[in-house]
Amino acid sequence: MPKNTPENLIGFIPRNGYDQLLEDMGWNNVVIYPIPSDASNRRYFRISAGDKCAILMDAPPDLENVKSFVQIARHLKDLGFSAPEIFGENISDGFLLLEDLGENTFTVSLRGGMDEKKLYTLGVDALVALHKLDSAKTSPPWLLTYNDEKLLLEAALFPDWYMPGVGIDLNESERKKYDSLWLDVLPKAQTINPTLVLRDFHVDNLVLIDGRTNVNACGLLDFQDALSGHPAYDLMSLLEDARRDINPQLKTEMLAYYHDKAKTKDMDDFTRAFAILGANRHAKVIGIFTRLFVRDNKAVYLKHISRVWGLLEQSLLHPDLVDLKNWFDKNVPAKKRITPGDKS
Repeated sequence: MPKNTPENLIGFIPRNGYDQLLEDMGWNNVVIYPIPSDASNRRYFRISAGDKCAILMDAPPDLENVKSFVQIARHLKDLGFSAPEIFGENISDGFLLLEDLGENTFTVSLRGGMDEKKLYTLGVDALVALHKLDSAKTSPPWLLTYNDEKLLLEAALFPDWYMPGVGIDLNESERKKYDSLWLDVLPKAQTINPTLVLRDFHVDNLVLIDGRTNVNACGLLDFQDALSGHPAYDLMSLLEDARRDINPQLKTEMLAYYHDKAKTKDMDDFTRAFAILGANRHAKVIGIFTRLFVRDNKAVYLKHISRVWGLLEQSLLHPDLVDLKNWFDKNVPAKKRITPGDKS
């Protein structure tokens, strides 16, 4: 076992090589506690040594982009937001030593009975603060764009994984039509005033930080895939959460609150982009959750597919998405909108 690993280790340990990073940072005789993992290939461990505490990220470099995490984390901190400070890094081996923002994710806080509206308001406040910043600051030249090509690749996860996962054999003509319909609408979700889009902005990735005020109380996690894109995306991700039901009244209130604080200039453009990007994300997520089940033997995400189908159906009601709605109705009728592996 690596020399920094104590006998009272709880759970499994990171890949070999992290001990050198800890030693270089002066972290000796540490205690390591695994943190529940997400759908990625990253693993996280809470480590302590005396009165010091930090998070160790274990991200295999052939599977995860650690360099991007560091770059976006520092960018967010430069912009004034509560991303974890990078204490130490071993990019080549895929290890980072991060500031511990605490265990009170919004999900944990909600389960503990904290006021839902208060938490969502804080999340929206963080987005408003980000979106009010000049695009030149939030979207520097090195930040890649959330362009139509990228969005189309994500939409492709639905026919490529979900449809065969539920026994639907899609012919070549309809497959090409699917791509074509997306390419017709995706340009309407682009913007001349892009912002930093974190892409997984939801309650699992937001942390309520004790001792900090205003938007600094909102800790940010899981942002390594951030791109430059439309401000509607992260708001949609927060309010149309694949993993939890949100009261429609709360969603309406938070949308109105965002527009009031952000001073949205073109409501039609924003609403259109919200629906298009929502449909795109929900189709992607259904595909991803199916892939996790079929390819990776991770069935835990299947319980959310019914909810995401509901979100997708709601998004497709927007007038600009009528042709896509017709495609879904034709190729995946209601009786086929099932959970992969469902034997009923």
